[in-house]
Amino acid sequence: MSVNHTTYNHFPTTRVKGDFTTWTGYKEILLALANAAKELHKEKPIIAIELYPGARFAELADAIKQYLPDANIIFADNFALSGGEIQEKFSMLITDDRVFGRMAAITIEDYYDKDKLQLLRQSVDAISSGLTIVFGTGASLAAKADITAYVDVARWEIQQRMRSLEQGNWNDTNFDEDILRKYKRGFFLDWRAADRLKVELFDTIDFYIDDNTLNEPKMLKWSDYCSGLEQLLQGPFRLVPYFDPGVWGGQWMKEHLGLDQSRENFAWAFDGVAEENSLLLDFGGVRIETPAINAVLKYPMSLLGELVFSRFGAELPIRFDFLDTIGGQNLSLQVHPDKEYIKKHFGMDYTQEESYYMLDAKDGALVYLGVKDGVDSEALVNDLYEAQNGDVAFDADKYITTFAAKKHDHFLIPSGTIHCSGTDAMVLEISLCAYIFTFKLWDWGRLGMDGKPRPVHLDHGKKVINWNRSQQWVEDNLVNNFEVLVDTEHHKKEKTGLYKTEQIRTERDWFTEFVDYDNSEKTVNMLNLVAGDKVVVESVEHAFEPYEVHYAETFIIPAQVKKFRIRNIGESEQVAILRARIQ
Repeated sequence: MSVNHTTYNHFPTTRVKGDFTTWTGYKEILLALANAAKELHKEKPIIAIELYPGARFAELADAIKQYLPDANIIFADNFALSGGEIQEKFSMLITDDRVFGRMAAITIEDYYDKDKLQLLRQSVDAISSGLTIVFGTGASLAAKADITAYVDVARWEIQQRMRSLEQGNWNDTNFDEDILRKYKRGFFLDWRAADRLKVELFDTIDFYIDDNTLNEPKMLKWSDYCSGLEQLLQGPFRLVPYFDPGVWGGQWMKEHLGLDQSRENFAWAFDGVAEENSLLLDFGGVRIETPAINAVLKYPMSLLGELVFSRFGAELPIRFDFLDTIGGQNLSLQVHPDKEYIKKHFGMDYTQEESYYMLDAKDGALVYLGVKDGVDSEALVNDLYEAQNGDVAFDADKYITTFAAKKHDHFLIPSGTIHCSGTDAMVLEISLCAYIFTFKLWDWGRLGMDGKPRPVHLDHGKKVINWNRSQQWVEDNLVNNFEVLVDTEHHKKEKTGLYKTEQIRTERDWFTEFVDYDNSEKTVNMLNLVAGDKVVVESVEHAFEPYEVHYAETFIIPAQVKKFRIRNIGESEQVAILRARIQ
């Protein structure tokens, strides 16, 4: 693999202070759990090993048989609904669509037939003596365990296992099903239910197991794991980024972020999405990877603050990601639903309000944004349908307004606005985290990376287009709608967005030396170094150690950090920080 030199840190890691013990490999892990059970001096100690959907249960099962052959072993998944039964029971939520399902407050217990769940519990009760191990997704439902271990895996790793056909959805054999359908079911069902159970177990878990690396699980005490998260949330931190190719992907990230030069392109980068990204915690040289959503679920008030928690619950609603079309192609022409539509049709409480911040752009780069003045809406929709049917290509330039895009421009995209980035643009996308609810209207006649037509959702999209988002209105309200708040010799602060109906406020600070920030709202902040090579984030109140940030890195300031300073420590004479928070 060939990569370019970069200062961009692909593996941001928090070193946890304290005394702790870790165990690596299932032999060490299982013997440690058995010893902990032995110390209880009970005739029939019960260990529940709860697995997040996507964890490698077969590897664990083989290890239990090998290293604890005398234990009573029960695999909880055998008592759960089969894949076909899950499909039938939740068909209304899974839907026939490749991408979209419906949100519902389902639980892991809903995946179990009541009679079989009772049989599972009776099976545990019937054991008279000896160590009993119940493992699987839902193991904690079987009995009140004496020791509970939780086997966890990051969302991106689950997706890789799905893509490689190693895994299907939980308790199913749909290994070779369309990845979009597998991801959809995970997103709307499996992961939602598992996260709800995880939260219920927070006060019960004794040991935490990281299952992200093949044949190398790592375990530590739950109390030590929680201490690591608490230390992380004392100051700035970064999520572990991941990068993905796409049919429209470009070359900028390969060049500037040190990615594999042999890959054809990279389209997306996720480095600020709590539900998708992970965290790295170093416990005395043993690196634990853990879903970032765990910090949100376990410590919502410390991370999010009262304002965000009261409005969104235990979710980090701000999302930063990259879209690279430099040397690539246009994004799909698309639109996002309004809050009423997404709630009514998909059960989501909020929608994807967003913006494009131009991290870089080549000459001639464009952004498609809004419809042209006086557009014939019926003709536009008819032409989209004809294009979808393959009759003719859709003439986007006839109907959609384009704006020249330059480095550091900021285009605001409230729901209902037709939009996409054109080729030769490097976009920092800032949005509310509604994830996959993008209605594609036209994809320029392309096939996806899998050789299949990419999903287009005209039937949804046509119903949410805001036809008042015309050329003049967009130009007046959504293009570089900057407001200067501070302007001195060494510092310029600008409000750059978002639109008044959107819940995120973005500001940009240009400075030569340093800027002090007062987080008086006590709310979570997400930031990115959009210009300059290096800064350091410092605590005005000495609450955390200095934290170094490099160009294009996204970082998070938890709500409990009251004041912080960002100082220019690199070779750039001037730097710029883009800051986003819920207003």
